Amino acid sequence: MGGIEICASEKGLLSVSFIDKEESKSKKNTILSKCIVQLKEYFSGNRKEFDIPLDMLGTEFQKQVWCELQNIPFGKTVSYLDIAKKVGDKNSTRAVGNANGKNPVAIIIPCHRVIGMSGKLVGYAGGIERKRWLLNFENNITSPNLFN
Repeated sequence: MGGIEICASEKGLLSVSFIDKEESKSKKNTILSKCIVQLKEYFSGNRKEFDIPLDMLGTEFQKQVWCELQNIPFGKTVSYLDIAKKVGDKNSTRAVGNANGKNPVAIIIPCHRVIGMSGKLVGYAGGIERKRWLLNFENNITSPNLFN
């Protein structure tokens, strides 16, 4: 998976992103500390939802998509079309894909749970291998190796 870089303001989480080289240069605040604890719980299999305040910048449409992404249950997947319908325009799948790709808070806002209508793994800012790993991790109990 590589490393994870977390940035937070005093108001909320700004970003969670994958990095290839780990660097330790942190000034911890309460949001950052809470995120670290919750990510450790997630990766140990003890957390399925996050409750960390967010402080993200984006367009109203992006924020609407990101809000919908948070409704995708742990271990489940939906298509870009499903999200487009939820935000009110079944013809906006490309815009949904663009907003999904600009999600600044990987894992916390589970954009990895969005797949193509055919069931194929498509598009993930963190890389398809990380997306596959996360989906397999979440599905490990009921459907091991689902996305091999």
